[in-house]
Amino acid sequence: MIDLEKLKFDENGLIPAIVQDAVTKRVLTLAYMNKESLAITVEKGLCCFYSRSRKCLWLKGETSGNYQHVVSITADCDRDALNVLVEPDGPACHLGTASCFENPLWQSETLEEFSLEKLYGLLMGRKRDLPAGSYTTYLFEKGRDKILKKVGEESTEVIIAGKADDKKETVYEIADLCYHVMVLMADMGITPEEIHKELASRHVIDRKVKQEKMT
Repeated sequence: MIDLEKLKFDENGLIPAIVQDAVTKRVLTLAYMNKESLAITVEKGLCCFYSRSRKCLWLKGETSGNYQHVVSITADCDRDALNVLVEPDGPACHLGTASCFENPLWQSETLEEFSLEKLYGLLMGRKRDLPAGSYTTYLFEKGRDKILKKVGEESTEVIIAGKADDKKETVYEIADLCYHVMVLMADMGITPEEIHKELASRHVIDRKVKQEKMT
């Protein structure tokens, strides 16, 4: 951990803070902090910024209820910018959107961003619209038993590939399993965030168990 006094604030006593969702890693907003607001952020575990327009401190969510619970704060290599990972209680933008960055400017024709959250969103869209010719539509139309059967089949394929020590095939089968598990999640209304929180809670328990064994 670095000393807060070693951070480099600009001539106005401010430092930019890039705020990201700790789960999805989506950039939520770009705001500014001064030494006082940063100290409050660390003390409360809630994002507190300095408003350049109003020239005062503002605790995010104090009026809207959309608090941002801080998971971590990391300074860049020059120590003149911060990356803040948070668990948001609601929209980050004053316009009511999840992120302040909602206006696409340019998109590569050959490269595409991938995330489990985007895949989940696609699956939920398939569940809602049931477009013809889609394999995902086929699974939803066949129902829960068919989806569960595919999860079981893909689990078996992972075991077979792993037993054969075939890394490439195991990666392929794990991807198939993940897809079908996410179809099940979409069918049951289970979000990636819920799984993330469950795994995070187990991580804490696992650390405690390890520490107890060492003492």
